This record gives sequence, structure tokens and C-alpha cells, in this order.
Amino acid sequence: MTQAKLKQQQRLRRVVRLRARISGTPERPRLVVKRSLAHIYAQVIDDSAGRVLVAASDLSLEPTEVKGKKKTELAALVGGLLAKQAVAKGVTKVVFDRRDKKYHGRVKALADGARQGGLEF
Repeated sequence: MTQAKLKQQQRLRRVVRLRARISGTPERPRLVVKRSLAHIYAQVIDDSAGRVLVAASDLSLEPTEVKGKKKTELAALVGGLLAKQAVAKGVTKVVFDRRDKKYHGRVKALADGARQGGLEF
């Protein structure tokens, strides 16, 4: 087995292990964070209905907000934007799903931005 295939299997195993413990309900939807090397994406999902309630990413920010900012600062802005949209839809409590990433850096910055925006984990 190649090294890349092994890494992919390990990553998927981490995702499945975490998803076995976390599920979004209508009262507490799941806040999912997807981090790539260049961008960060976040969604609030109601798993029982299979619907995405709110979505935000650094691509949805205004170019004036993005200019001159580091990736961690952008992640905090995305968290705040997502929280603002979620509160407008009536969602205040969520379950945090970091997928296969560690809770530090950009993932933590997004979570902190969402908390400051009014979401409760």
C-alpha cells in the first residue's frame, strides 16, 4: 500500500470515529469545519433532515475584508459571519465537528469567532 493511500485511510478513519459520536439535531445542528491549505469552509447542518442551514467560507467574505489578513484571522471572520447568519435563522446552540483536524490554529480561530458571534457550543 502506498504512503498516500495509507494517509487517506487514516484520515477517513478519524472522520468516521468522530462522526459516530456527533450528530446534528434540529435543536442542536452540527457545525462542520472543512480546512484546506488555501481556504476554510464552515456549514451548519441538521442531520435529521439532511439539510444545510447556513454556510460560509473565506471566499464569501468581501475582498476589502480579506486584503492583508492572515489565514487565521480570516478563519475568525468566517466564524463570525457564520454565527451571524445562524443567529438570523434562529440557531444559537450547535455541536462542533472538526472532522479530521486538530482543534488548534485556523479551526480554533473559526470556533472562537463563532462563539463571539453568538453561537454556543
